[in-house]
Amino acid sequence: MRLPLTDPEDFAKVDMAQVEKMVDTFLEHGFTYFDTAYMYHEFQSEKIVRAALVERHDRSAFTLATKLPTMFLKTEGDQERIFAEQLEKCGVDYFDYYLLHNLNVANYRKVCRFDSFAFAARMKAEGKIRHVGFSFHDSAELLDEILTAHPETEFVQLQINYMDWENESIQSRRCYETARRHGKPVVVMEPVKGGTLARLPEEAEQRFRAVRPELSPASWAIRYAAGLDGVMMVLSGMSSMEQLRDNISYMQHFEPLNAEERAAVEDAVGIINRSIAVPCTACRYCVDGCPKQIAIPEYFALYNNAEQSLNKGFSVQTVYYANLAQTHGRASDCIGCRKCEKSCPQHLPIVEHLRQVAARFDKEE
Repeated sequence: MRLPLTDPEDFAKVDMAQVEKMVDTFLEHGFTYFDTAYMYHEFQSEKIVRAALVERHDRSAFTLATKLPTMFLKTEGDQERIFAEQLEKCGVDYFDYYLLHNLNVANYRKVCRFDSFAFAARMKAEGKIRHVGFSFHDSAELLDEILTAHPETEFVQLQINYMDWENESIQSRRCYETARRHGKPVVVMEPVKGGTLARLPEEAEQRFRAVRPELSPASWAIRYAAGLDGVMMVLSGMSSMEQLRDNISYMQHFEPLNAEERAAVEDAVGIINRSIAVPCTACRYCVDGCPKQIAIPEYFALYNNAEQSLNKGFSVQTVYYANLAQTHGRASDCIGCRKCEKSCPQHLPIVEHLRQVAARFDKEE
């Protein structure tokens, strides 16, 4: 969902030449797991997987995961139609891992209505799926309810990173412990929190460099997640060859965090919490359906950068805000319908944050 782009403002314009080089390098170093989904990159990601991976490498050389978009299920027959479309778009006869996408209270109701677990089981019986699981963004209580009702689930994909571990809204630790109590392997998503943990406040970076000066900030986040018992995979949305090579450098011969490193992470959490205004991961689930077409993730990123700036006067971020506002709704255009908040995996009070963005940028501009 974070492939390199030729146009940073258009998620459909993926840099295919760079993607192909990244895929080849990834495989050459012994890594095989590729994760995609129906709606990523303006619904083009699965086609990109076919072109960059499936058509250029033997099927036995990689494992492929994609997801049933529960949020798009409207009528009977939708999941059969979408699944057939996904097989065609990816150019494969089967998926190694297939997930019911983004289960939360609302989407779980849809899953129950359309009997999606039974559908996935049928596809598995037909040999079109090897392993069935689901990605999850909600409370540990709901996760326990789902796993109790569906013990056939083979794995669970959870948002886990050192910033969200004790977050009361995301409940990374509690969800992880729930999955392990049910004996389910865990796939980790958002280990670097949408890139947030790759660009740290200077004080936090200094804390890490004092212990391991050769390691990148992102490496601390990924190693934190990878060292947890029962984690079978850590997903990293790599947007450049530089990021890919960095990940390979410390994951090819993985070492879990030691006691000194864990202490450094605890210190960094406190430092970072004091600096991040809006903990958005830029997953973009909030964008679809916004009646005012507000560039929510982009505005939050600009706001965070402005708030972290030492200069609290006019910020160059205001220029970028004005550029985006030419083709998108302004933060002040928000009508408070809260459709975005219902879609947000982070459970952010988006409407309130947009008011803060408007107060900062619309006033300055």
